[in-house]
Amino acid sequence: MTKTIVIIGGGPAGLMAAEVASAHGVRVDVYDSMPSLGRKFLIAGRGGLNLTHSEPFDKFLTRYGPRRDRLEPLLRRFTPDDVRAWASELGIPTFVGTSGRVFPVGMKASPLLRAWLKRLDEAGVTFHPRHRWLGWDADALKFDTPDGIQLVHADATILALGGGSWARLGSDGAWVRVVESAGVKVEALKPSNCGFDAAWSPVFKEKFDGHPLKSVALTFGAFHQQGEFIVTKEGLEGSLIYAASAKIRDEIYAHGKAVIELDLAPDKSEAQLLEKLSRPRGSRTMASHLEKTVGIKGVKAGLLREFVAKEDFADAGKLAAAIKHLPIPLIAPRPLDEAISSAGGVTFDALDDNLMIKNLPGVFCAGEMLDWEAPTGGYLITACMASGRAAGEGAADWLSRQGRNSVR
Repeated sequence: MTKTIVIIGGGPAGLMAAEVASAHGVRVDVYDSMPSLGRKFLIAGRGGLNLTHSEPFDKFLTRYGPRRDRLEPLLRRFTPDDVRAWASELGIPTFVGTSGRVFPVGMKASPLLRAWLKRLDEAGVTFHPRHRWLGWDADALKFDTPDGIQLVHADATILALGGGSWARLGSDGAWVRVVESAGVKVEALKPSNCGFDAAWSPVFKEKFDGHPLKSVALTFGAFHQQGEFIVTKEGLEGSLIYAASAKIRDEIYAHGKAVIELDLAPDKSEAQLLEKLSRPRGSRTMASHLEKTVGIKGVKAGLLREFVAKEDFADAGKLAAAIKHLPIPLIAPRPLDEAISSAGGVTFDALDDNLMIKNLPGVFCAGEMLDWEAPTGGYLITACMASGRAAGEGAADWLSRQGRNSVR
């Protein structure tokens, strides 16, 4: 009798698990709560689908922080080069952007997803949309469907249910309670690659909501990087903020706030700023003097007004120092559902080397529901795919060594 692997979750991790498992002569069924598969994958591609990164592999591995040692074996089995080769096999060539990030030619996610689903369909994978997993009922998987509650039996199960961000796309974290009730250790889900709240004054909030901050450098502890982000009425968001978000979030959780430091003129030294700001301004206003001498205007000037004492504007030394080292207090991460991704999840200690839950034989985990995080830049999708492949291989291998086992 053909054995069955049920995969719950139709994102990159679940689909990659299905691709691998279907090559092992087993029946593969993919269940997802949404009306169609890969919805978060499609959203990730709205501005250009960033599949992976072209930087040297050893540097690539450092992007996974404290969980590098747990993810490295998976990523060595499915490297960024393997991601590009996989896309090419689907008929989607890739290219390396100026930042080193890797994109499909055409930049869109939908052609890649269509080709992927077609390949899976041709491999015999069956898709079951609008099936929300509720947990286990004895030895069966329990789903809420348009036709009512359904019980499904499987020889092995792969959970690829995503994290806790973008609930409207299916990643609502509802699985945490179910998995914890089965005795599995789960680290609380937290926002990752997220924005932060700041206590702006009403005037600043009204005037600069939505304004971009370009060509600035952010320092927070050992983190230092140049880039850009956006001021919002709540606080700050955007690529440079996301890059430091894990460190900022953890500092806020530990101490109630975090103070980042901005360099508003990274192309100028403090000495250069001091020399220019010390020039007589005559009848010019301070706003005009800042713009004419050092190019500080708009939202950058607004930030100085927000955090520099009025009397310090008359002191060129203090003003130059503030431009190079402006402290910005951040008071809270934005809500989990607004984050690009989430940290936390099923702990690696609860899993064996093949991503099977130790106290639930035949049940595997993959993707963002595992306890890891990474910055944007292709690292998230690559690790989701790599863990999906590992879980798919692990489930198929486990079945080959088992007789008929229940899923619990």
